[in-house]
Amino acid sequence: MCFNGHVMSEQSSDFANLNEGIIESLRAELEKAEPSKRGRILEKFFLAALSVIPWVGGVLSAAEAYRTEEGTTRLNKLQTQWLEEHHRKIEMLGTTLQEIGTRLSNLGSEIDDRIQSEEYLALVKKAFRIWDESDTEEKRRLLSNVLTNAAGTKLCSDDVIRIFLDWIRTYNEVHFAVMREVYRNPGATRYDIWVSLYGEATPREDSSAADLFRYLIRELNTGGVIRQPRETNALGEFMRKRPQRRHASSPPTMESTFEDTKPYVLTELGKEFVHYTMNEVVNRIGDDPQQQGNPQP
Repeated sequence: MCFNGHVMSEQSSDFANLNEGIIESLRAELEKAEPSKRGRILEKFFLAALSVIPWVGGVLSAAEAYRTEEGTTRLNKLQTQWLEEHHRKIEMLGTTLQEIGTRLSNLGSEIDDRIQSEEYLALVKKAFRIWDESDTEEKRRLLSNVLTNAAGTKLCSDDVIRIFLDWIRTYNEVHFAVMREVYRNPGATRYDIWVSLYGEATPREDSSAADLFRYLIRELNTGGVIRQPRETNALGEFMRKRPQRRHASSPPTMESTFEDTKPYVLTELGKEFVHYTMNEVVNRIGDDPQQQGNPQP
């Protein structure tokens, strides 16, 4: 594909205009905030997010440089592709910041102290570092929910929120799908989870699909997200299981990957993660923690 001076100039102008439009839309979002104090508070949020994404300044500077005649004559295919890719990302970033800003504005003035605190802004920076690494809309949506709910609720400490952010970075969409299924159907067996997610007959035990499913369950189990139910006493202490008598002879095959008798539930931390990240808005500060909804699909 060839680029002549006229085409390059048009593309450079388009990139610059579009990027300016994103910045202007962020400014407009700030100007809509009432009173002006809220605008300054949201500005702190935006600046914290932008400060940890290293390529933002480079994209805006490059778009400005390529607007000049000297810059456009040097624009080549690789530079154009670089700008196109990062323009798409800066559009997504602008959309994410606008959506979170709007949701924070709707939560009311009682969260003002929270969203301008150093502790919350540190969470914002950590979340947007992960946002920049994320390659799916699913993860970006979970991060947006975490930041909104971390501003407007007091269900979890900031230490726990940081763990949730690490989980979003570490796990992927199929992990999240398993979490949702166990959240919606406590006591689901591995067979139940498989059928709900894939809706088809179970594969061979020695297949790659079975290997992947064992991996998912093992990751979530050892990571403290899901577990098998345990009896507790009045103090919440876990009771030891009664020893079971061994059979005279062991079965010739190992337990199936898709075993259908042992239930799974989310740990308490796992429940909080699903509720905190997969709902658009959970309880606001001071609300009744019992008035909670189910996670969005």
